[in-house]
Amino acid sequence: MIPRHGRPPRAGQRYILRPGVYAVLPRSGSLLLTHQSEPVPELQLPGGGIDPGEHPLHALHREVFEETGWRIARPRRLGAFRRFTFMPEYGLWAEKLCTIYHAMPVRPHEPPSEPGHIALWMPIELAAEKLGTSGDRSFVRGLLREG
Repeated sequence: MIPRHGRPPRAGQRYILRPGVYAVLPRSGSLLLTHQSEPVPELQLPGGGIDPGEHPLHALHREVFEETGWRIARPRRLGAFRRFTFMPEYGLWAEKLCTIYHAMPVRPHEPPSEPGHIALWMPIELAAEKLGTSGDRSFVRGLLREG
């Protein structure tokens, strides 16, 4: 059973399944994160939706690069969670199936190409408090427990 984070689904509301991949990217006690300015300003783990027919690892590399400008290496699946939310940028209610990976940030190549995203580094302990979703915070807290 995949755990749910956030609000329970609304009774009678139809949700579209949206699988996505996200990365925990530690280096020297900090995490590489992305700040998305719209539709609501939010600090996030880099990542996003898997395009139809796209392999999840290809999507992970693509999304991290679009949102941070960084290349990553050695992704390892940590787990997954679900959350039910309205996605205003798409005008739909979604059941987001979020698969989380641990990977190594290798080097930056360019600024983020995803509009409204800024790459930033934050101490892991602070990220565990400030990330915008409880699922993201939970996986970062797991990283802290592992030491």
